[in-house]
Amino acid sequence: MIFRLQNFTTLCAVLLLGSTSIWDNVAIASISNQSQLIAQGRVRTSNSQPHAVFNPILPKLQQKTRIPILLPKVIPGATGENQLYAILETATPQKYDILLGFSPNCTGGTACRLGVVTAQALTRKTPRLTGKPVSLTKGITGYFVDFSCGANCSDATLTWRQKGVQYVIGLKAGDRTSLVRMANSAINPQ
Repeated sequence: MIFRLQNFTTLCAVLLLGSTSIWDNVAIASISNQSQLIAQGRVRTSNSQPHAVFNPILPKLQQKTRIPILLPKVIPGATGENQLYAILETATPQKYDILLGFSPNCTGGTACRLGVVTAQALTRKTPRLTGKPVSLTKGITGYFVDFSCGANCSDATLTWRQKGVQYVIGLKAGDRTSLVRMANSAINPQ
């Protein structure tokens, strides 16, 4: 079975990542094609209206990353008197990390942190998904990992894979129901 590569960028991505299976090459080609559409301004994010907290960082995120951007429309704990900020910690062509905090200068400290939204292109080295399987919208299976508490509480996380990208959302001491609502609002923002 031969797949015709549509452009030089796709060929470079396939060679650089050293994919071992034809399906990896197809996923890379799909990411490359999505990247071109984003670069041309024809695709911005995979959902039309993420939560307003992302508005200040969205232009930079769209400029820096080439993977499909999924941002939640629903963020539990983002209402009321608590001002919430999205802090773009990392943005590369294949990855983004966003910290959700109660301060614009939050660096992940426990007092100012609400959670995270991250995405990274899948590679051969991406670890297997772990956690309790949960059903998400569009027939997607997510994996929930509960938080733990010691001196501080960690994030509960929900991880899923979609179109060659691994997405993770996390909430400090979060619960499964809130994370599922948040993930579903990113996957299907209607």
